[in-house]
Amino acid sequence: MMRSLLRLLLSAVYTSGTLAGALVGQLVGGRTVVGARRLAASRAAFGMRCAVGSPLPLTSGAESCIYLDYAATCPIYPDVAEAMVPYFTTQWGNPSSPHSYGRQTKVAVDTARAHVGTLLGCNPSEVIFTSCGSESDNWAILGAVELGRAFLQPGDLPHVVTTTIEHPAITACLDHMEQRGEISVSSVGVDSWGRVTPADVANAVCSRTVLVSVMHANNEVGTVQPIAAIVQAVRAANPKTLLHTDAAQTVGKVPVSVSVLGVDLLTLVGHKIGAPKGVAALYVREGLVLPKMLFGGGQESGRRAGTECVPLIVGLGEACAIWNEQGVEIAQHSASIRDRLLANLESKLGAGRLRIVSPISFGPSLAGEWPALPNVLSVCVRGAKSAQILARLQEDVAASAGAACHSHAADSVSGVLGELKVPIEYAQGALRLSVGRHTTMAEVDRGAELIAEAVLACDRLLERV
Repeated sequence: MMRSLLRLLLSAVYTSGTLAGALVGQLVGGRTVVGARRLAASRAAFGMRCAVGSPLPLTSGAESCIYLDYAATCPIYPDVAEAMVPYFTTQWGNPSSPHSYGRQTKVAVDTARAHVGTLLGCNPSEVIFTSCGSESDNWAILGAVELGRAFLQPGDLPHVVTTTIEHPAITACLDHMEQRGEISVSSVGVDSWGRVTPADVANAVCSRTVLVSVMHANNEVGTVQPIAAIVQAVRAANPKTLLHTDAAQTVGKVPVSVSVLGVDLLTLVGHKIGAPKGVAALYVREGLVLPKMLFGGGQESGRRAGTECVPLIVGLGEACAIWNEQGVEIAQHSASIRDRLLANLESKLGAGRLRIVSPISFGPSLAGEWPALPNVLSVCVRGAKSAQILARLQEDVAASAGAACHSHAADSVSGVLGELKVPIEYAQGALRLSVGRHTTMAEVDRGAELIAEAVLACDRLLERV
């Protein structure tokens, strides 16, 4: 069966030249014309780029399910999929090979690196491709700790500062190292909006602090941290301390410039910005040489061994190129439809029943900083249970109670909401709704109706008990 599907897919790719056409026509069947028309209409509105706000041409057989879970994973943008096709089919050389096949793919990898560099405002040589955000985060931590040992006195234990609301890719790595006696860790708390105070971070820094890692935006509530101010405060406290930020949720959502942030290390993730899963990158400031975590060949300028996965790297580069061209429009569109979604929910459920956990912001402050992601809406429904609501919605609306990597136990409350001190009667009804480039007004209007219907249906069940 799998071989038959693969033959059909490859046949469609070679004959149509489009990944969207192959997937729509061969794997879900009967939707080739519809998908092609939607893709063509979208491109007609924005040249060769799909228009911001255009519906996705491909839904993998879930046409009736409204996708409001961009924070968990972003759909692969149709124009990203198209850019990847040649590197699955005709341009399959090894980038390290000197012949024409290899040169073709090396140019593709270099071009993708340049697109990432443009997005981050850094030199392409400062971008290292990795397999995922967890690899980038782990490498940043392990490398910074090893480098930091050189500045410590014999017997001193390296110290790392982070926050209480970090992604597990950070906390699990730090916990592992701390349990092995390799480091000590200080975790700084946040306010009721999930924001950390730069002075609190600086106060946690000591002479043994080799690394400070603070996520750029929280993946559950969307709070954007004042990274530039944190960097400034930490540099004043200990100039030798390295600074890392996990920008998985901000890249592709708000402007991200490493020169503005001032960090030494930054993580970005492909599947959060319209690229495929299995590819990410780590920005490493020029002059900083991280110890290797993978050993083997001399790929990535000798910094990370392993033959580059060219199709995925091309996809990441194309997704970054899309942001470079459409970023302002994507952010404005996301904020607009997020606010419409919130207004619809308040209208249908009553503002008094909802607790807004996300610090809502339509755009940057006068200082040019975004206090919150424009695409994330975290709300808590008083007296409801997230698991029950989502169970009723699973065929109609794709949403979540929080981060996809966290507990899904029926009555569990997110650790992030606990840190924000959200009352239990609200926290148990948490919903994280997130939108993006291809979310439409019609989808958020219908999505709000379905969410409200699910909440009221759960209410009626409780009344019968």
